[in-house]
Amino acid sequence: MAALKDIKLKIVGIKKTAQITQAMNMVAAAKLRGAQQRMEDFRPYAEKFSGVMAELAGAGINPDAFPLMAARPVKKVMLILVTSDRGLCGAFNSNLIRDTEKFLKAQQAEGREGCLACVGKKGNAFFTKSPFETLHSSVGIMDNIQMFNARQVGQEVINLFLEGKVDEVQLLYGRFINVAVQRPTMNRILPISTEGLEEGEGEKSEGPKATYTYEPDPEEILNNLLPMFVNVQIMHAMLETGASEQAARMTAMDNATRACKDMIADLTMVYNKARQSAITAELMDIVGGAEALK
Repeated sequence: MAALKDIKLKIVGIKKTAQITQAMNMVAAAKLRGAQQRMEDFRPYAEKFSGVMAELAGAGINPDAFPLMAARPVKKVMLILVTSDRGLCGAFNSNLIRDTEKFLKAQQAEGREGCLACVGKKGNAFFTKSPFETLHSSVGIMDNIQMFNARQVGQEVINLFLEGKVDEVQLLYGRFINVAVQRPTMNRILPISTEGLEEGEGEKSEGPKATYTYEPDPEEILNNLLPMFVNVQIMHAMLETGASEQAARMTAMDNATRACKDMIADLTMVYNKARQSAITAELMDIVGGAEALK
């Protein structure tokens, strides 16, 4: 009977776990709606910003005249890693961390030095114990993503680039494709290249392009917009990661709930078999005793 009691306690415990995972699934679904709406509202802005920057960059300006566009020999590469602050979202953060390690090791193999700027607790906690240098970390900001947080990260990264402490900056984040797919995506944000601007412009419109007159001159406008462009790229990555995190958590909790139900079904079968075995053993004892009395 002790075995029956143990099995019953396991079933009760797994049922409670299933209730928790189902509740977390519902919370993640509610948060996903808000995060996805913010991300979808920001995407057109980011794409249009890239389009405007591409128009300005194509207005006959010299990239070497702008510190944030001037290319130089790459000796040290910084990777801005954007992860979540919370766990229980399946392999979402693990995939980003794995790609980060792969990228940094590839840089070492090419004779370059790699370093990190971690946005989010999960990435920061992992790479704190790694041999790779972390020049910047921002934690506790992914639950309530705000533009001033992206601006702080962007300003720190820009300062490191202008001071010559890093020669190139890459950005790695989880791009939201749909509820089932979140894809690690990497973009170079510094130095800003005209090719990268044209690629990020979104869908190309067919037909002749409009001619713009800029006041003041394109160089002055571009000089003011380049730092903003870096901030917008980081903000976009944070919003994409925030939506991807909730989608990954919703999927993970749904899988956990189904796994709990499967375990309950298996344990119930084991419980019934053990109960039937115990009843059969008791009946055999009763029959054996009756036969002995005869």
